[in-house]
Amino acid sequence: QVQLVESGGGLVQPGGSLRLSCAVSGSILSISLMGWYRQAPGKQRELVAHITKGGTTTYQDSVKGRFTISRDNAKNTVYLQMNSLKPEDTAVYYCNAKFPGESWGQGTQVTVSS
Repeated sequence: QVQLVESGGGLVQPGGSLRLSCAVSGSILSISLMGWYRQAPGKQRELVAHITKGGTTTYQDSVKGRFTISRDNAKNTVYLQMNSLKPEDTAVYYCNAKFPGESWGQGTQVTVSS
């Protein structure tokens, strides 16, 4: 099994930045894909970005050029750097791991508002 704990959410003004962290523990070597998803009120959960075991990244079109997913293998942590934040980025952000199974974190709220 894999356990995920997110942190770093909060309230930020439009144009601001936040960095989300996802601490990973458990069967780390079994993970093939790590991702960040988000769910806004009344909307379905959607993929924001993911990173493969080999380091290949993929982004949702709306965040390309503004968000960066990365990982620190020594710290067993995956990050989501979010720049130029917009009100429409407001959502609960979830960390996800895929292995022979799937795990989700508890989510962290990101609110972009003036």
